[in-house]
Amino acid sequence: MKKFLSVLLLMLVSFGILAPSLADAARVKVVRRGPHRRTVVVVHRGHPIRRAMHPVVFRRPGVAVRVAPVRFLPLVVWAPVVVATRPAGDAMVWQDAETLFEEEDWAETVFNSDQRGTKLYLEVVKGKVQFDFAEVVFENGDCQVVDFAEKPHGEGFYSLLDFADGRKVDHVRLIARSKAEESRVALILQK
Repeated sequence: MKKFLSVLLLMLVSFGILAPSLADAARVKVVRRGPHRRTVVVVHRGHPIRRAMHPVVFRRPGVAVRVAPVRFLPLVVWAPVVVATRPAGDAMVWQDAETLFEEEDWAETVFNSDQRGTKLYLEVVKGKVQFDFAEVVFENGDCQVVDFAEKPHGEGFYSLLDFADGRKVDHVRLIARSKAEESRVALILQK
């Protein structure tokens, strides 16, 4: 009986020592550090958005783009249109996604496409995202800037741009920030 009480007492003391550590562990905030550095958004001469640009964390610093914007097309002010039915998998020629973190604030991400399509979709897969603008750069150097007016949007599948004649999208540059602890954004190009 003495052995049992000794073991029980030892367990209670051990638990008493570990319990505060476990409680503290639940309050630890994870801070992601890495190669991301904060910089100011750079826009080229002729860019249609004239407001002050945000300092951003530059995501995907190793992504090289093939085509730089040569000519800016008239600004498109985005009106969110939720797409009721997602296109079939075989109708999509390209898709890419990025996870955004609230602690990073504004982030700049470049999505490399190098594919031809007729419709570009934006999906908030998880969380809530505040978008500033997107630049869709085509193979000939035309750049279509889409202004989101910094409005936040929740989970959903949205139409971003239509180009019925079919265009080759070189890359898409997106300025956005997560309004949830973690959000996921995807771009999808349809045939």
